[in-house]
Amino acid sequence: MSHNFYNDNATELAKQYLSKSFEQVHKTWAHFLPAIINNPDARILDLGAGAGRDVKYFAEQAQQRFGQDHNIHIYAVEPATDLANIGKQITRNISQKVKITWLEDSLPALSNVTKQEVSFDLILLSAVWMHIPPSERARSIRKLANLLKPGGKLVISLRHGQTEDDYKTRKMFDVFADELKQLATDVGLFTKLETAKQTDELGRNHIHWQTVVLQLPDDGTGAFPFIRHVAINDGKSATHKLALLRVLLRIADGHAGAVLRREASPFGDRVIIPVGLVALYWCHQYKDLIDTYQLFQSPSKSPNMGFMKPDGWHKLTHRSASDYRIGNLFIGDDAIALHKTISAAVSNIKNMPCKYITLPNSDKSVFEVANKTVKAKDSIFLDLKTLEQWGEFSLPETTWLAFNRYVCWIEPVLVNEWVKTMASYKGNAEYSSPAKQFHLYQALNWLEPKRTTTEVRKRFEQLKQQTPEIAQCVWSAKSLKNKFEIDHSMPFARWPNNDLWNLLPTDSVINNEKSDRLPTEQKLKESKNRIQNWWSEAWLNDTKPVITPKKKEVNDVSAGYAISSTFFTKTLTTNAKIQDENTQLKRFFAEANIALPGLTSDNSSIDDLFEALVMQRGRLKEMQQLREW
Repeated sequence: MSHNFYNDNATELAKQYLSKSFEQVHKTWAHFLPAIINNPDARILDLGAGAGRDVKYFAEQAQQRFGQDHNIHIYAVEPATDLANIGKQITRNISQKVKITWLEDSLPALSNVTKQEVSFDLILLSAVWMHIPPSERARSIRKLANLLKPGGKLVISLRHGQTEDDYKTRKMFDVFADELKQLATDVGLFTKLETAKQTDELGRNHIHWQTVVLQLPDDGTGAFPFIRHVAINDGKSATHKLALLRVLLRIADGHAGAVLRREASPFGDRVIIPVGLVALYWCHQYKDLIDTYQLFQSPSKSPNMGFMKPDGWHKLTHRSASDYRIGNLFIGDDAIALHKTISAAVSNIKNMPCKYITLPNSDKSVFEVANKTVKAKDSIFLDLKTLEQWGEFSLPETTWLAFNRYVCWIEPVLVNEWVKTMASYKGNAEYSSPAKQFHLYQALNWLEPKRTTTEVRKRFEQLKQQTPEIAQCVWSAKSLKNKFEIDHSMPFARWPNNDLWNLLPTDSVINNEKSDRLPTEQKLKESKNRIQNWWSEAWLNDTKPVITPKKKEVNDVSAGYAISSTFFTKTLTTNAKIQDENTQLKRFFAEANIALPGLTSDNSSIDDLFEALVMQRGRLKEMQQLREW
């Protein structure tokens, strides 16, 4: 597409586009729209939104149907900035009543759209497809299919009758309905509607229009059957494959911010995440299985795995699984041992499961690792930037999306198969009978952070003494002079997360009323100033860490930061004290930047963090259909 042409002629083109109504232009497929608008949580994407005519119509339909009592969100994408600015003006009034997000982006990458981590009920490409070069159309349709919800519709209008001037000035190409339908079939979409060619509403005799409506039947990508095949049918000489799938599942579910970027490949777009994060959670997963429960993870006579080295894993036996999580600090010998443990895990992941998990009937690896050598140091703070040092892990975008959307279905399959696999090993013979396998299931608990708010409660009490005006409920602004609770803004029962940003002081009555419900978007935004003020005062304004004495392990203070007492006393006045000034701030953003969508690893803006929180609220509402408060 020639952005210059559309920018240079934005005013004239906008006048042309706005001279015809949505009903005139889209009458051939508009009968599909009511069912979409009737969903109060609908997500609509208008690619090539131009002057905003269609975006405005969608928003007006949502407002007429629900008033302001809905969560419909419309995303308008326009790469020509001058045209988009007109569109923003056209939709300015209705955007006060219906949520509209304008993005600058274009096919086939759609990088900014993809960062939103949202899937859509409707995607509209009106007068766009003829701008996509034939060489980029297969990738474009894959990207669009990945963005659809199951049952979601993709509407593409085809412009026939391009002239020589269109080819040169406006960078158009010929389009064919049969080509589009075949590309759609290749990615699991089916054709819901194909119209005959229609005359041009603007009276241009040489131009005709045709509309194709495509639909995603279920998952549609083939990723879910592939995951099931690896988990159940694929050969397993050890538990490596199951371990890798579960680690990736956990990252996709809990760490939307872990995605470094997306890349094109001949086999479809790929998601890139830090391999150090994969290795950290690999160790988290195996830690209690091997060290605490002493369960064999292969048919070998030795319980030792390839990543368990004398100078790494075996020097951390005093640590527990929950130590291996974002926001924790290791110093001294433990830091050096953890460096070596992560390096060994990266190597093991690359040479075992990544090597042997291949595409069906192929020797092409599904997962790829580009690892780097990292020199061990006597201090390591576990955040995204640190874990990027070990290199990158690449997986198909379709697989990432399946993990993200279907975690509640996939994880039981993985755990079940892992139990069966362990029970078959000679070293675990005492658990081979079904009656004894509860022990194996117990060992496979992921060990989510305990639901404790002790650390944050102490911080609130401390601040209340220092700054009494901070003692108010973030949801109601009620004064918290006596009784108060620490609430998980995103309900822990539905999305276990004990990060600092997610823990907020609230009135006891309000907390009981909210329970495990999700705050509405309106409630969240009404509380923005109080939430951000709490974040700033509690964690960002030159605070010292709240360290609970007489605790031997980090997981004893499950909401986060502490230093093991085995070396805490000796080194507090040296290594740890140096980091006191900014550890809480670093931890606060380290946790938020990896847990929430759309944030960069170096983000330090609480405004961007709050917008990401609003986005995560919408994702949880969409994926889990949570009750709202």
